[in-house]
Amino acid sequence: MPDIIAIIPARYDSTRFPGKILADQTGRPLIQHVYELAQRVASLDRVFVATDDRRIDEAVRGFGGETILTRSDHPNGTSRIAEAALAIDADIIVNLQGDEPQLEPALIELTIQRLLDHPPDPMATLASPFMADEDPADPNIVKVVLDGEGRARSFSRSIETGEQNENTNPDPPLKHIGLYVYRSDFLQTYIKLPPTPREQAERLEQMRVLEHNYTIQVALGEVRHHGIDTPEQYARFVEWYRTQTA
Repeated sequence: MPDIIAIIPARYDSTRFPGKILADQTGRPLIQHVYELAQRVASLDRVFVATDDRRIDEAVRGFGGETILTRSDHPNGTSRIAEAALAIDADIIVNLQGDEPQLEPALIELTIQRLLDHPPDPMATLASPFMADEDPADPNIVKVVLDGEGRARSFSRSIETGEQNENTNPDPPLKHIGLYVYRSDFLQTYIKLPPTPREQAERLEQMRVLEHNYTIQVALGEVRHHGIDTPEQYARFVEWYRTQTA
């Protein structure tokens, strides 16, 4: 079995919710919820938080977690993880978002297994059908269309993803979940690739992979909860958490 680790990229600044990663109305910081979620994934050998912020570093170490301090000039989470991965000996790197505390461990396992089952491919991610209360037209929800072999054809914030898929895929787009699993050597390849037009236009770092003709396998599961981008979403998470622990 290859060595598999999770790295959670964490920064303090957030446009819509500064400091959210340390929000602690549940009695523990948000990053701790995600860290403990990762610890419940049986395939993972270790879990790290990659950050450039001393406050986050101290908080993680305070609850017994492991951290890797990185530079502050990273353009995206993948770049931060690639730097952190240089300090670790691992075959597979899982990029787990620090604001996804409700993602089920089984779905992380599913995505890891998707990559393990497809050795030629350098990367895997997760997609889900839309839930009844979700609007596919919402640009804050990234969509993904698959090809006939379960790889990502395109990602977009619009309903019609990418190149309109030329009527070759009649299925509706799926909701993309920001969970990534990489082969470690591909991470170092990724950061050397120049940014691409669609990546920059839609602010979707995964499009760099496709536009440079690499492939992304897609695991399919049902994801009912959202990541936390705003104080309102965090308040709903706190309410949910209290019902789970009452």
